[in-house]
Amino acid sequence: MAISLIRISISQCLSVSHPLIHSLRSSTLSSIDESLRRKRLLSSCAPSQLNPIRSEVSFCVGTHLIPHPNKVERGGEDAFFVSNYNGGAIAVADGVSGWAEQNVDPSLFPKELMANASNLVGDEEVVFFNSSMFPIEQVNNDPQILLKKAHAATSSIGSATVIVAMLERNGILKIASVGDCGLRVIREGQIILSTSPQEHYFDCPYQLSSEAVGQTYLDAMVSNVELMEGDTIIMGSDGLFDNVFDHEIISTIARCRDVVEAAKALANLASNHSMDSNFDSPYSLEARSKGFDVPLWRKILGMKLTGGKLDDITVVVGLVVSS
Repeated sequence: MAISLIRISISQCLSVSHPLIHSLRSSTLSSIDESLRRKRLLSSCAPSQLNPIRSEVSFCVGTHLIPHPNKVERGGEDAFFVSNYNGGAIAVADGVSGWAEQNVDPSLFPKELMANASNLVGDEEVVFFNSSMFPIEQVNNDPQILLKKAHAATSSIGSATVIVAMLERNGILKIASVGDCGLRVIREGQIILSTSPQEHYFDCPYQLSSEAVGQTYLDAMVSNVELMEGDTIIMGSDGLFDNVFDHEIISTIARCRDVVEAAKALANLASNHSMDSNFDSPYSLEARSKGFDVPLWRKILGMKLTGGKLDDITVVVGLVVSS
């Protein structure tokens, strides 16, 4: 029986200072609808005609999300946001599905986490003070601090892996990740930076949680890289990187005309691989390396554990352009 999958794509050129958040939950969208109407969003990736030519850079972004086939009606358990703050900020959060066993919707925590992060970078131009008239800690283009503040503001029960990347207009990209959402930086057909997943053990990643015991922003893996105009950033949940090899990412984006087409192509490739029981995926390779395989009698017959991993798939593709 054919399964109709929800596919979401957006494109945004990041050159203004307010956030654009995406979530499949209508309640989240409605809560920010009024503020979105007041935001000036550019409709293409061309440099603004209102500003003089500068050497600064920003992101032009395309996104695509495909929920797990069994979670289409709920919209899946991934969430992401794209913000115009500074040179651009992008983030992906992947809800931990195990919470469903406790009758908790695993999508609530990552979507609230992303909404909070989006609001925080949107408020960055305003200096807030607490009741003692001391300035509240600002994000200051630090993704680790953004994780700290967004996590502290999240009240939903659950947990999520998460990655945030913030681009300064001078080209410095700052990255903070907790768990197994990932990022690749591609320059001239070569990967020059690749984040590594953080796991307690196979298939149990680090995660920010509503529970007192768990990881915090201090456990985030932090890295910086200097970007150049023309570099491409691939960010995604593990639904992308468990099902698509790096060399496939490079060859796929090389065939695409723009970031929207690239994000859609990568998400569709991951989806196809995830449902192919014969595909020797990155996930199956890792599983075998950790001792998970077919029964011995199957191995004697020359068989091995193969197949992709069914999951929510979120892909964010960012092209570095001159501002």
